[in-house]
Amino acid sequence: MFKHEKQFLNNFQVKVEGPNPQYAVLMQEQLGGANGELKAALQYLSQSFRVKDQTIKDLFLDIGTEELSHMEIVAQTINLLNGHNVNHETVGVGEIETHVLSGLTPDLVNSSGAPWTANYVTVTGDIVADILSNIASEQRAKVVYEYLYRQINDKEVKNTIDFLLNREEAHNALFREALNKVKDTASNKDFGVTDDSKLYFDLSTPGRCFENPNPTEPSFSNPRR
Repeated sequence: MFKHEKQFLNNFQVKVEGPNPQYAVLMQEQLGGANGELKAALQYLSQSFRVKDQTIKDLFLDIGTEELSHMEIVAQTINLLNGHNVNHETVGVGEIETHVLSGLTPDLVNSSGAPWTANYVTVTGDIVADILSNIASEQRAKVVYEYLYRQINDKEVKNTIDFLLNREEAHNALFREALNKVKDTASNKDFGVTDDSKLYFDLSTPGRCFENPNPTEPSFSNPRR
């Protein structure tokens, strides 16, 4: 069950110092892009359907639900940044489909106008593989937000991105802790058991830069320390 609360998480308020239609185009990447909020929300929610461990299932559902709230924050930011009526000339470079298809409603497209696709979502049914995928997803989302942060001087928009960046890091840390709980299960159960898993084929010249590996299951130190 989902419930919409009119107040954003942690009493966060979405503001902008002024309209910036060109930057609104860039923000579309985190609405309908490959590393955006909709992708994250549907990935974690979809993965949860098969999870048997109730605590991890709840984690996937909780983070997936929060990502939906992030999607709302991004969409509201785009709305405020547009700050104009339908007029494609206000956007120098980038997608202009919203001027003729959605009346500037933040649409499920990326910053180039390509529509969102379920191909962005990774679901394997293997708890270890899915958690590792989620860790990577959160890291990629952080990178996109960092690129966005560097390209805007609007203090209010920077505050929004800073909030979202820190929430992505919180999710990343939670997924890392979840991985530690299941690191000896699923596709890690028979991890690195043959001699083939302990060989490094040096196919580059000159020189050998790495020794034969000694595989260990992926794990992370407690991020709170």
